[in-house]
Amino acid sequence: MKVFPELYPTDLDIPPSNQLELPQGLIGFTNYKRAELLYMPDNLPFLWMKLRGPTDDVHFIVIEPGGIIPGYEPEIFDLDAEALDLRDSGEAMILNIVTLKNQNPVEATVNLIGPLVVNRRTRIGRQLVIANYSRYGAKHALIENPQAPALARTA
Repeated sequence: MKVFPELYPTDLDIPPSNQLELPQGLIGFTNYKRAELLYMPDNLPFLWMKLRGPTDDVHFIVIEPGGIIPGYEPEIFDLDAEALDLRDSGEAMILNIVTLKNQNPVEATVNLIGPLVVNRRTRIGRQLVIANYSRYGAKHALIENPQAPALARTA
C-alpha cells in the first residue's frame, strides 16, 4: 500500500486525545507501549512524541513528512497494512523520527526508512521498515546544508 503523508491532517481530535498505542513498542524500546504526541505551535513542523514506559518516559522529536520531504512516498507491505487495520491509505499517519546533532537544527537528520505508521482511526501504530526502503536513507538531511558531509546528505 502506498501511503500519502498529509501536510495538515484534519482528524487530529478524533479520538479527543493525541494518545497512541504501540503494541510492539519502537525498535530498541519494546517496553514502551504507549505514546503521546505533543503539538507546540511555536515548534511546528516538529512534534514531541513522549513514549511511556513501565518506569519512565522517553522523548523523541518527530515530523509528519508531507510537504516537508519532497518526493517522499513510503510504501508499506500489505501484511503491515492488515496488521494496522488500514482500510485505505488516508487512514495512515506517518511520523518520522528526527535526530539532532549537538542540538543544532541545521544538522538534523530524519529516518525515512523506518517511520512510525499510525492508524488515524484506531490510534494504533507500529514502527515499520517501508517496502521501498532502497529509495531513502535513515539519516536524510532535513535541511540541505552545503557544508555537511556528502554522506549525511544522501545516507
